[in-house]
Amino acid sequence: MQMLRDKLRLFVLENFLFTDDQSELNDADSFMDNEIIDSTGILEVIEFLEDECQIKVEDKDLLPENLDSIEKIIRFVEKKLGD
Repeated sequence: MQMLRDKLRLFVLENFLFTDDQSELNDADSFMDNEIIDSTGILEVIEFLEDECQIKVEDKDLLPENLDSIEKIIRFVEKKLGD
């Protein structure tokens, strides 16, 4: 999962914070609370996850508990891959 964490972090940094400076984003930073990613941007994150992890993110999965930080996304993907 470390490789996914690194790819996801870089994806968010480059596409939403327009930097590759790792210090700009902590794994626990809330995307919504910190205005990093809006509701439209989360669709890009979902597409990234579906492509990278070969998972299907369903409507019922579209919750902040699953998608609001790097940390939460990694836990969500681990759960999906375990199903």
